Amino acid sequence: MISNVQTEGSWIRVYDEKSKKISQMPSGKIAVVGIASDFFIVEDGAWIRVFDLNCKKISQLPLNKIKVITAVGQSFTTKEGNWIRVYDKECKKLSQKPA
Repeated sequence: MISNVQTEGSWIRVYDEKSKKISQMPSGKIAVVGIASDFFIVEDGAWIRVFDLNCKKISQLPLNKIKVITAVGQSFTTKEGNWIRVYDKECKKLSQKPA
C-alpha cells in the first residue's frame, strides 16, 4: 500500500505506510500529480501516466487540456475543459459531469 510518493533529487520514490521505500524510478521531467493507495499519477511530457506501487506503468492518457484534480480509492478525477471526469487506474472513464 502506498502512503507517499515524492521526488528526491533525480528519483521518484514510493513509500509504504511504515515509511519504507517500496520502489523508485528516474524522475527526469516527470511531475507527480496524484497518489492513491495502490497507484500514482504523473505528468510526463504530453502524457498523464498511471503507475503501480512498483513503478510499473498501468495506463496513460494524452495530457491535452487535462488537469488531474485528485486520486482516491481506485479512481482519479480530472478537469477537462468544461467537464469533470472520473477514471479508473486503467484510464477507463467511469463518469463525467459539467464543471
